[in-house]
Amino acid sequence: MSVRTDTPVPPEAAEDRAARELSSPTREVTDQTQSPSPAGRRSGALTDRKHLRNYVLIMTLLGVLAIGFTLAIMTYNNPAEFGTRGWWLIVGMRRDSLLTIAVVALCHAMATIAFQTAVNNRIITPGIMGFGSLYTAIQTGFVYVFGMAGVTMLVGVSQFFLQMAVMMLLATMLYTWLLSGRFSNIHIMLLVGVVIGGTLGSLSTFMQRTLTPSEFDVLTARLFGNISNARTEYLPYAIPIALAVTALLWFRASTLNVLALGKTAALNLGLNYKRELIVILALVSMLISMATALVGPMMFLGFLTAILAYQFADTYSHRLLFPMGFLFGYTILAGSYFVLRHLWDAGGAVTVIVELIGGVVFLIFILRKGRL
Repeated sequence: MSVRTDTPVPPEAAEDRAARELSSPTREVTDQTQSPSPAGRRSGALTDRKHLRNYVLIMTLLGVLAIGFTLAIMTYNNPAEFGTRGWWLIVGMRRDSLLTIAVVALCHAMATIAFQTAVNNRIITPGIMGFGSLYTAIQTGFVYVFGMAGVTMLVGVSQFFLQMAVMMLLATMLYTWLLSGRFSNIHIMLLVGVVIGGTLGSLSTFMQRTLTPSEFDVLTARLFGNISNARTEYLPYAIPIALAVTALLWFRASTLNVLALGKTAALNLGLNYKRELIVILALVSMLISMATALVGPMMFLGFLTAILAYQFADTYSHRLLFPMGFLFGYTILAGSYFVLRHLWDAGGAVTVIVELIGGVVFLIFILRKGRL
């Protein structure tokens, strides 16, 4: 019987054998298969360099278009000689229209993206709460009671804040009552908003049928979303309010990211869902009521800016969606205003083009998605 004895291996030989094993291709492939390098994987708002490049490219293109439309509106077909006092006077008047466009685009883009995140639906917009119908009812009611003088009675800073306060108060009371009651359900809130909007629309139609042709003609000019409806004395008040509410939504972007996960996930992550929902909807109602009181109702502008931001940004981060939505809104409004005012001589009723483009995009989105 033979006895096996292990021969001690010198330390130098053991080190050489370990080095050969580590340097062999088979061992290298096995190591890579078992523990892949985390450098090739990344999670975040922008997933990879291609995603970042696409986002920067779209933002750059929108910025160039926005600047181009801005310069075109300010300088195209200016009857005065370049550089004269009259030329700068006309440029200043057009600048006020551009400021109005920027405020309206900012309000609709921020409000719609935040609202769709809060209700977890990318189809419905804040217009479902009846802001447009309430604006129409207020304008029609004043003309119905006071005649032609009713239109001028709604012009002024105090009247602007009054219309804004009435619309915001109605929306705040609606969702605060419904979300805090026994039947706390956001779908019931949306359904009630639809019913209220339809009721106000029917009431406005009834009053409009009793007006004289001249009164109806003057009223109709006020019921379209028109940049010319805004007066320069409104802007010193509208701009700070819009910027303040925008800043609040911007700082709550992380909360909106959590709300986008749904009610169950938000509650599991420790978010006070009902409180945050009411705060977000209150800020949304302030933005939409101010934009509606400023230029009139624009039903498809918010949907158009939001859906384009979702498609081209392709991210969950609201701090990336908000600026892209604003640039889309500004570009659409500025381009529509330039075409209507300076090419077609049709005034500033941008609703004509916005509704056309928005309706087409809405149909394309529904047909591609196949469901609401």
